[in-house]
Amino acid sequence: MAYELILGDRAYSSWSLRAWLLLERYGIPADVRFVRLGDGKVAERLAAYPPARSVPTLVADDGAVICDSLAIAEELATRHPDAGLWPDIPRARAMSRSLSAEMHSGFAALREGCPMNLRCAYKDYVPSEDVLNDLARIETIWAHALDAFGGPWLCGGYSVADAFFAPVAARLAGYGLPVGSGARSYVEAHLADPAFRRWRAMGLVDGPDLARIARDHARCAWPGPVPLPAVAADSGRSENAKCPYSGRPVAHFLELDGRIFGFCNPFCRDKTVADPEAWPAFMDLFQA
Repeated sequence: MAYELILGDRAYSSWSLRAWLLLERYGIPADVRFVRLGDGKVAERLAAYPPARSVPTLVADDGAVICDSLAIAEELATRHPDAGLWPDIPRARAMSRSLSAEMHSGFAALREGCPMNLRCAYKDYVPSEDVLNDLARIETIWAHALDAFGGPWLCGGYSVADAFFAPVAARLAGYGLPVGSGARSYVEAHLADPAFRRWRAMGLVDGPDLARIARDHARCAWPGPVPLPAVAADSGRSENAKCPYSGRPVAHFLELDGRIFGFCNPFCRDKTVADPEAWPAFMDLFQA
């Protein structure tokens, strides 16, 4: 079964992150294309995929068009029953479904006050009372789930609920929101998750900055794992002749620990510079 996944900008589209994580985390391949959020009305650019009007939209090779992140989760779970998107244990599955639905329909104050921006972090944001109320509810349901199923993810193993709360974790981290140690540990699990790190690395180097998302707060370092100090290089004697991702000849280079590695195009190089450890194929090459 083949899919086309249509997404918004990686750095800013929280709903797109949810859908991408579902396919990435569960090894479901898809051809991905993007509708830039700053290039006009999204609905008009999805006219070829009725009834879609927003991102993410998943198009299956049987003609099905699924245009809502929760619908995408349910349809993928139905079409790929062995993938494990929902937990096998009924009680855990019920919890994952409840948490996903609440995230899908709730927390409007947090969404409005703290739009997802994976390109920066703020240190002086003062949340409103409504945002604090959302945070209190989030801490309550996270603590309940983590206590009930033992972590490290909400329902034990990674599930749809964790994909849905990944952008919330990014908001809590990026705006320095006040939460207790249990919630902070869960946020840190997302920031360290290799799939999340790959998405953020690509978001850092792909697509324009959106001024309407930026907030006028003092900025600080991103609170996730510190990337290895790779830099783009103009040229050099590359240790590899073929790109670790595509297998094509190298033409663009990075330097790490005094060593030069090559890639087939600037995006392959730049996403690796952004966070080398997020990319297993590169780390296999680096550690060989």
